[in-house]
Amino acid sequence: MALERSDVEKIAHLARLQIREEEVPGYTQTLSDILALVDQLQATDTTDVEPMAHPLDAVQRLRADVVSETNQREQLQSVAPAVENGLFLVPRVIE
Repeated sequence: MALERSDVEKIAHLARLQIREEEVPGYTQTLSDILALVDQLQATDTTDVEPMAHPLDAVQRLRADVVSETNQREQLQSVAPAVENGLFLVPRVIE
């Protein structure tokens, strides 16, 4: 599917893009090439292809879900200027 100059100008207007007059032919060719590639991909027979969740069969290496640090709340809050019910109190920013 080849685009025309008016198509590119309409797309640019809808997308609220300002394209200089001398750039329109380049955009027309580039967008036409992209649409031609999409048409080529859509023409490919995929009847025997199993859908995949991810193109790479990679498994994430996750770390063990274990506690790695001890609770230091009392020690950290001992130097805080204001604490209430185990929470740090900070000055109000928005009124």
